[in-house]
Amino acid sequence: MDIKGTIIETLGIETLELSAHKVVCTMPVNEKTKQPFGLLHGGASVVLAETVASIGAWASIDQENEVAMGMEINANHLRSVGQGIVTAVGTPLHKGRSSAVWDIKITDEQDRLICVSRCTVAIAKKRKD
Repeated sequence: MDIKGTIIETLGIETLELSAHKVVCTMPVNEKTKQPFGLLHGGASVVLAETVASIGAWASIDQENEVAMGMEINANHLRSVGQGIVTAVGTPLHKGRSSAVWDIKITDEQDRLICVSRCTVAIAKKRKD
């Protein structure tokens, strides 16, 4: 998986663990991920959550012939954070032939829950054109 030039690289998201059963990624809370009031932007949290779900689904598919694409995501932002590193842990709730549903929890460095998210990922055949 090449992240060069993607939003993953831009936001500084790092993958610590990647399997079909669990994904752990971190993201810094800095000038690239904060909103103008100095707090982690909710959109950055959603990007982190969808990254976790998408690469987790990707780890579960036939990568030669299939592609995983985010289809729907929701997020509840429970606590603000102004600095440090946030960690997202994702686990699959459902893995089917044409979709997967992932549960993602984002915590701060004190292990306080920042955001909870659920993401549906579509699984489709790669186009041959």
